[in-house]
Amino acid sequence: MSRFLLVDVGAGTMDVLFYDDESGMHYKAVVRSPILCQAEKAASLPGKILITGCEMGGGTIAQVLRARAKETEIIMTASAAMTLHHNLDRVRAWGIGIVGEEEADELRSSGRYRVLEFGDLEPERLERIVTGFGVPFEFDVVGVCAQDHGVPPKGVSHLDYRHNLFKNRLDKDPFPHALLFRSDEVPETFNRLRSIASSAAMFPTGDVYVMDSGMAAILGASMDMHASAKQHILVLDVATSHTVGAALVRGEIAGYFEYHTHDIMLERLEQLLHDLAEGTMAHQQILQEGGHGAYVREVIGFNAVEVIVATGPKRRLVEKSRLPITFGAPWGDNMMTGTVGLLEAIRRVEGMKPLRYL
Repeated sequence: MSRFLLVDVGAGTMDVLFYDDESGMHYKAVVRSPILCQAEKAASLPGKILITGCEMGGGTIAQVLRARAKETEIIMTASAAMTLHHNLDRVRAWGIGIVGEEEADELRSSGRYRVLEFGDLEPERLERIVTGFGVPFEFDVVGVCAQDHGVPPKGVSHLDYRHNLFKNRLDKDPFPHALLFRSDEVPETFNRLRSIASSAAMFPTGDVYVMDSGMAAILGASMDMHASAKQHILVLDVATSHTVGAALVRGEIAGYFEYHTHDIMLERLEQLLHDLAEGTMAHQQILQEGGHGAYVREVIGFNAVEVIVATGPKRRLVEKSRLPITFGAPWGDNMMTGTVGLLEAIRRVEGMKPLRYL
């Protein structure tokens, strides 16, 4: 293996890392996220709108389309509508029409609709970014991470469903790379990651891997120079949309929690880190507070923690913390936490020689 393209698709940014393990060189870029670009287009397009493609990150785009549906006709294919909600009846209730692929092709050719193509990967845009590095758009491995809740059975909370999916994997294999999947091994329930894997397979590459972005961030933060040689660590990634905290013992995940970034204050975040290390955190408690959930497999004890490393675009939230928090920058860049985690996960699965992310 030699040439790697790693992409972290977030709510606010898309972080891109190119690495060549023969030369040891790496190049990187942080750009606006695909979902923000699509939301801006959807908000400004005049007339009727037809949306095709596949499931991508939601949030902002859902708000825009619900508002636009009150003033103009919005039609989506079922695969694209999964971006807004996995219950398509809910999408229809917002005044958005859903059609099959053949009907969408007919509507497209009619010329009566402005067309948007949904997808987390934008090949032409990524090619411009990579060729801007001064390297060819050709790879041995492409890795992409994004958040995927899975498609829960009817009547099951998507947060509980995600929690149980992760718990089952981590109980058997308590390392972040347990949530890394080769393109042909992505569980069917991870619809967004499967869509990403399918899109990435169209790139000029050999292998394709996808991974949950929270697990990639946990692994990437643990590769920071302040944490990589320590045995008992806490890592915190404060991202645009979601905040993830984790406790690790010799690289194994002892526990983690997830929250919406906009719902969490510094004092509560400090308490969460303490409770995580002490093992006094409960999944249902975090859900009741409005968080995404929590998982505790092992108690490490807060007094045993050797370092707390914080990364992420909104880590300024902990700037005035009373805890001894170190601002991490794996491979010299706070924004590369997810892509470094991706690369490290692939390195482990492929049995490559160790890397130092300095």
